[in-house]
Amino acid sequence: MCKVIAVSNQKGGVGKTVSCVNLGIGLAQEGKKVLLIDGDPQGSLTISLGYEEPDEMEYSLATLMMNIVNDEKLNIEKTILHHKEGVDLIPANIELSAIEVSLVNEMSRELIMRSLVERLREFYDFIIIDCMPSLGMMTINALACADSVLIPVQAAYLPVKGLQQLIKTIGRVKKQLNPKLRIEGILLTMVDNRTNYARDISLMVYDTYSASIKVFATGIPMSVRASEVSVEGGSIYSYDPKGKAAFAYMALTKEVLKEAE
Repeated sequence: MCKVIAVSNQKGGVGKTVSCVNLGIGLAQEGKKVLLIDGDPQGSLTISLGYEEPDEMEYSLATLMMNIVNDEKLNIEKTILHHKEGVDLIPANIELSAIEVSLVNEMSRELIMRSLVERLREFYDFIIIDCMPSLGMMTINALACADSVLIPVQAAYLPVKGLQQLIKTIGRVKKQLNPKLRIEGILLTMVDNRTNYARDISLMVYDTYSASIKVFATGIPMSVRASEVSVEGGSIYSYDPKGKAAFAYMALTKEVLKEAE
């Protein structure tokens, strides 16, 4: 049974892509078959996995979505990249921006990605989609095909305030497009445990949301090593296996696995 998780927050810089990489590779290390889908025209997930020039790629998520729109044969084998740490990747590049514009006039435009993901479910245990930092058409497509949404939030006041809008959007998608959609949980990232401020923000999130939404017991600590890892093209487990961020992502992976049982 495949589980599709969209990792979404309309605010950038909250550790969304880093969380996708390390949750995906963490699940692969637990023996799961994992596909990562880069849903951001900036190609952050693609670059983070070591593919430095996504704009030069001939095949990407944009290609597959246009194949579906035009009712053409899907070049899935040519598009999926196999990463050395055991995950597969559908990359993204700037062409995805053009897709977002051209979808405006398509019938069932919110469901194009769902058509793709439904064909891939049988091959994987987990499909994780890194959404773009906005609530545009690509993000709606990701939410419309996901089983759940994982929301990374920086442990700071403004990002936490911005959660309401995202939760409302998820509610609308659930009502109109995807009745089975639920929130996997809120993941606090960049938590600086040395400060009272971070602890206050963490408490505020628990107090405000934990009655209706799961807040992961694991918070991802502020870590210089975790921010450096994107340059290395891999996960925190290969770059800094004994660091606090690696242990936090391992704990998150176990929480997600437990939830999927």
